[in-house]
Amino acid sequence: MIERRPLLTATAHLVLMLGVAIVAFPVLITLIGSTQTAEQISTSNPLSLWPGGHGLESYRMALMGGKTSGGSTIAPLAPMLWVSLVSALVIAVGKIAISLLSAFAIVYFRFPLRNVVFWMIFVTLMLPVEVRIGPTYEVVSNLGMLNTYAGLTVPLIASATATFLFRQFFLTVPDELVEAARMDGAGPMRFFWDVLLPLSRTSIAALFVIQFIYGWNQYLWPLLVTTSEDMYPVVLGIKRAIFGEVYVEWNVVMATAILAMLPPALVVMLMQKWFVKGLVDTEK
Repeated sequence: MIERRPLLTATAHLVLMLGVAIVAFPVLITLIGSTQTAEQISTSNPLSLWPGGHGLESYRMALMGGKTSGGSTIAPLAPMLWVSLVSALVIAVGKIAISLLSAFAIVYFRFPLRNVVFWMIFVTLMLPVEVRIGPTYEVVSNLGMLNTYAGLTVPLIASATATFLFRQFFLTVPDELVEAARMDGAGPMRFFWDVLLPLSRTSIAALFVIQFIYGWNQYLWPLLVTTSEDMYPVVLGIKRAIFGEVYVEWNVVMATAILAMLPPALVVMLMQKWFVKGLVDTEK
C-alpha cells in the first residue's frame, strides 16, 4: 500500500522547480542576451528580460565571423565546433574502447601481478592534473603533436575510472557464461564481442554521455597544446571572444555560448533513456 502525503509531494515538486529555475535562469538570460545588441546589453542595468530582434544577426556573426559595428573582429565558430566535436567523439570512444579491453584483460586473463597492474591503474586517480600535465605536455611536444587532433585527444583517452567501472561490472557476470562460451568453442575475443559487449551496452551508453561532455568542455589542455586558431575548440573560442578584444560584443559571446551548449545537450536528450539505465539498472 502506498501512503499518500500531499504536503510532502508538493514540497518535493517545489524544491525541484526551484532547482530547475536556478539552473535554467542563467541559460534564459544568455538566450535573451543573444537576441539583443551589444549596446543594449552594455547600457541596460539590469538586463532586459524581453527578447530583442537581432538574434539572427548575432548567431550569423558567431558562426561565420567577421567585423562587427563596434570594430571588433569575430573569429568564425563553425571550425571550432568541428574541432570540439571530433575531439569529444575521439575521447569518448577511445576511453570506452581502451577501458573495456583493459578491464577484460584484468578480469578474464590470468597473468603475473594482475592485481598489482590494476592497482597501478587505479592509483593514477590520486594524481592531481597539475602533476601529470607538465610531463604529458613535454611528451606531446617532443612527438610533434602540438596543434593536432592527436595532441588534443590521445593524452586524454586513458581512463582509470572507466576501467574500474567495467572491471566491477565484469566481476558480476556469472562464471557459467564463460564456461558455456568455452564449451561452444568461442575464443576470448568472441566471448568479449558476443557476450560482454551486449551486456555492457547500458554502461557504455552512460559512460559515453559523461565522457563526451568531458571532452567537449576541455579547456586547460587545449589551451596548452594549441597555438593555431585552426585547432581552437569552442571553449577557447568563448574565452577568446571575451578577452581578445577591447570592446566585447556580448551578444555574440552569448550566441556562442548557446551554440556551444547545443551538441552536449542534444547528446544527453538523445541518450537519456540509456544513460539513466546505465546508472540505475541492476539487472544483469
